Amino acid sequence: MPTERKSSAMSRGHALACVGAVAMNAYREAVRARILHGLLAFALAACGYSVIVASLSVDQQARVVSDVGSASISLSAVLVAIVLGATALYRELELKTIFPILARPIRRHEYLIGKYLGILLTLFVFVAIDGAVVLGLLALETDASPPAVLCAAGALAVALALLLVRFRRARVAVLVPWSACAFAVMAVLAAPAGANRQVVIASAVLTLSEVAIITAVATLFSSFSSPFLTAMFTLSVFLIGRSADTLAHLPVHQVGAGIKRIASVIAHVVPNLQVYVPTRPILLGQVPDVHVWPLVAKGALQAGAYAVVMLALASLIFRRRDFT
Repeated sequence: MPTERKSSAMSRGHALACVGAVAMNAYREAVRARILHGLLAFALAACGYSVIVASLSVDQQARVVSDVGSASISLSAVLVAIVLGATALYRELELKTIFPILARPIRRHEYLIGKYLGILLTLFVFVAIDGAVVLGLLALETDASPPAVLCAAGALAVALALLLVRFRRARVAVLVPWSACAFAVMAVLAAPAGANRQVVIASAVLTLSEVAIITAVATLFSSFSSPFLTAMFTLSVFLIGRSADTLAHLPVHQVGAGIKRIASVIAHVVPNLQVYVPTRPILLGQVPDVHVWPLVAKGALQAGAYAVVMLALASLIFRRRDFT
C-alpha cells in the first residue's frame, strides 16, 4: 500500500509538472504575440478615450471613466480570448512542434489543459494591466492626490524595468506578479471613487470569469477545427451567450411556437454570458436582494464548472485526433 500511494503521488506530481510546463510555454508564446500587443494598445486607447469623454460631462467624470473603462476591459479581453484560443493549438500543429512534445511522457489531455491555463494566465495579466490603468484614471478623476497616483505609477514602472533587467531569462514571468501588484495598488489609490471603484473591480473579476468560458469553448473547437472556423464558432457562442436571456423570452405571438422552442433550447445549452455583464445598479449594490460579491463569486464558480465540462469534451476529442 505505501508503495502504491508513493507511486500515485509521483504520477500526480509528474502530471502537474507537465501541465505547468506547457502552461508557461503557452503563456510565453502568447505574451510575445504582436496581436496581443495591438489589442492591449486598443484597450489602453479606449481608456484614454474615456478620459476625453469624461471631460465633456458635468459632474459625471468618475462614472464615465468606470463605465467606459469596464466596457473596454470586457470587449478587449473577449477578443484576446477568441484570438489566442483559436490559434494557440493550430500554431503548434502547423509548425510541427507538437510531435516532439507528445513524444515525451505527457498525455494529450495534460497538454491541452496546459495550453488552456497558459492562455488564461495571459488573460489575467491583460485584464490586470488594463484594470490598473482604469483604476489609476479613476483615481485622478476623484479626490485622490494626483502626485500620489503619478508617483505610484512611476514606482511601478521603475520596478518593472528593474525586474526585467534582473530576471532576463524570465522576463515575461515577472509580468504576472507585477500586474497583480499594479492592480492592487491602483485599487487602493482609487478608494475615494467609492462605488465607481467597485464597478471596475467587480467588472474585472467577472470579465476573467467570462473569458475563462470563452477560452474553454475556443479550446474545444480548436481540438478538431481550423483557426478560422474556431474563431467563428466561438464568436457565435459569445454572441448567443450575450443574448441568452432575450432568446429565452422571445414572444410566441411574434416568432411562432417552433422558433420559440428552438431559441429556448439554444439559450439553455449555451452559457448565459449576460451574467458577466450585469447592469450598473447591480454592480453598485442598488438592487434589492442582489449582493454584488456573492453574485461575482457565483459567476466565477459557474465559469469554472462550465470550463471543466468544455475541457473534458475537448480532451476526449483531442485524444482521438489523428495528426497524420
